[in-house]
Amino acid sequence: MVKCSKAEVRRLKTALRWKIPAAQRQRIQMVLLRESGMTQPAIAAAMGVSLSTVNRAHMAYDQGGIAALKPKPNGGRKHENMTLAEEKALLAHFAKAAGAGEMLNIHDLKAAYEKGIGHATSDSTVYNLLHRHGWRKLMPRPFHPKRDLAAQNAFKKRLSCRGEGSAAGRRPTRATLAHHVHR
Repeated sequence: MVKCSKAEVRRLKTALRWKIPAAQRQRIQMVLLRESGMTQPAIAAAMGVSLSTVNRAHMAYDQGGIAALKPKPNGGRKHENMTLAEEKALLAHFAKAAGAGEMLNIHDLKAAYEKGIGHATSDSTVYNLLHRHGWRKLMPRPFHPKRDLAAQNAFKKRLSCRGEGSAAGRRPTRATLAHHVHR
């Protein structure tokens, strides 16, 4: 089944001599085999790939030429809500306050982020955003939420009554226990 002109076949054969990725070279070979008259099932068997792979390579070439046979790049930020530049612009508003010595409140940042992206998101998304841009710990907790002030004050009083140097109220050490034992 011939679909290419002689000039296109010549370009495809020339492209095989270029330094290109193996996946692209294989797709070009699939197109050239079609031009030589082979059927798609025969091409799939000869190349050791599935019929759908051959079909996708042919459709890609028919729609976009040699450039469409390049493999798609992997990696990157595929599921980003904002670009890095948009994230920097959002953090710039909060950087002024942080630079003045104020602490950043995660709830305010999260509200601004959700307003910017147009939907709700989790706290971890906001923490990851801050980590991406080199921000450190957001807001240190000055006390435990379940603290007992009365117990803390009683403990402080008990420590201050003992004094720093006195041994009163402390458990005896091994040396004081053993000073009267004879061996």
